[in-house]
Amino acid sequence: MKYVLVTGGVVSGLGKGVTASSIGLLLKACGLRVTSIKIDPYLNTDAGTMSPFEHGEVFVLDDGGELLFSSGPGNFCLIHVSLVPVLNVVGEQKTKPTQHSVRGLRCLGLTPHLLACRSTTVSSSLQALDENVKMKLSQFCHVPKDNIITLYDVSNIWHIPLLLRDQKAHEAIFQVLNLQSIARQPDLEEWTSRAEIADLLHDPVRIAMVGKYTGLSDAYLSVLKALLHASVGLGKKLSVDWVAATDLEDATAKENPDAYKAAWKLLKGADGVLVPGGFGDRGVQGKILAAKYARENRIPYLGICLGMQTAVVEFARSVLGLHDANSTEFEPNTKNPCVIFMPEGSKTHMGGTMRVGSRRTYFQVMDCKSAKLYGNKSYIDERHRHRYEVNPEMVGRLEKGGLCFTGKDITGRRMEIVELRNHPYYVGVQFHPEFKSRPGKPSALFSGLIAASCGELESLVQFDQTNNNISNKRIHNNNNNNGDSMIYQNGNGNGNGNGKPVVLELDPAIYSLCNGVH
Repeated sequence: MKYVLVTGGVVSGLGKGVTASSIGLLLKACGLRVTSIKIDPYLNTDAGTMSPFEHGEVFVLDDGGELLFSSGPGNFCLIHVSLVPVLNVVGEQKTKPTQHSVRGLRCLGLTPHLLACRSTTVSSSLQALDENVKMKLSQFCHVPKDNIITLYDVSNIWHIPLLLRDQKAHEAIFQVLNLQSIARQPDLEEWTSRAEIADLLHDPVRIAMVGKYTGLSDAYLSVLKALLHASVGLGKKLSVDWVAATDLEDATAKENPDAYKAAWKLLKGADGVLVPGGFGDRGVQGKILAAKYARENRIPYLGICLGMQTAVVEFARSVLGLHDANSTEFEPNTKNPCVIFMPEGSKTHMGGTMRVGSRRTYFQVMDCKSAKLYGNKSYIDERHRHRYEVNPEMVGRLEKGGLCFTGKDITGRRMEIVELRNHPYYVGVQFHPEFKSRPGKPSALFSGLIAASCGELESLVQFDQTNNNISNKRIHNNNNNNGDSMIYQNGNGNGNGNGKPVVLELDPAIYSLCNGVH
């Protein structure tokens, strides 16, 4: 087992995560098997109890675990990301921040093998490190000059693996890890095409993100990336409107009418609405109002985890007339508990009590949007992170009112997917599909949201009601000059609507590099 550790100094600020994922992609393109582990610099064994404002997004793996296997010489490569600021007045690149950052790292007993230097643009032109700057960094940081690479500003982060390749970062890593004999030159042709396509998109799609932590976009980083993957895959230029859920509430209308009007203007101007997961009662009423607006005005809606739960609560209140319907997370004594605490969970211990990791969802019907988007499979595996779920005792009443729980767990007691049949796209899921979205393989439900928001859902997945199969459909870019580079999604036409799986045939040229990056 070989390890590559990417660290970032206090002054680096930008690029540690992007650098790590880009290096992973580059190494995988060289024929190596790569996996990733995120290690955060705080001593807390249960990050789920912290606010995303403190640490950003909590990312979930299939097994729900994080660890750092040990290593010996030749099995460990340390890459340090640091900032090389540029004085715009004279265009001088300053090395002191990196020198101090490396000094602090060496005080901890760690010496970097490579330096990844972040630099900005000068006079609107790309700026690599000057040779004399590299020599200075090499001398004072004790890193070979050839192992100092530049990560300057680019039009989109998908260009970063290409920068690393062009500066032969992979060869430097191979030398440190003694992998020269087994690794090949990186094949990034598909990735290059995708990065170029992302620069040329112009047909817009606007998604309103209604959340609790809109002041910190990193709190919803995977959701943002999943939206980006889906929009690029469909040839759309993504625009995200951040809507603070509390600003949609009546209390804000009285306290801050300008913020209230601005929030509702953003929501009403969006092509689609997404309500992501979260915990706590702050902003919940605003999320319920967003779900109601999307339902009543037939605006495409995707609710994730809490976003699904608020949609269920809103439906019970507005359609079933259960005006006190609520989640016991917010109102423990509600007479109509639509969402309840998990039976096996502990209400007295907050840490480590969530249902985390990959769980299986079985489709209850095949004639529904979510099943079609997933390729008419009989079941799917997606990652979870929650303590509360839809009350199974309320499901019958909700379904009689028009909600359809199209996905459940193997027991049939846990509601995993909910849809409105007579709506262009109104889907809620208990799991987090954003965690498995990839640039070359967007999440099915995010693709559905983007397509529905552009009025192109039927073009994404055409369903033949006569013989019940998914017809082959090519997804075109709207730009005439690069439409041939987009992805394909093909069905094999043997679905029969009886719950048996239909395997999607994916073009290997498109899906060969689906990595856990970006």
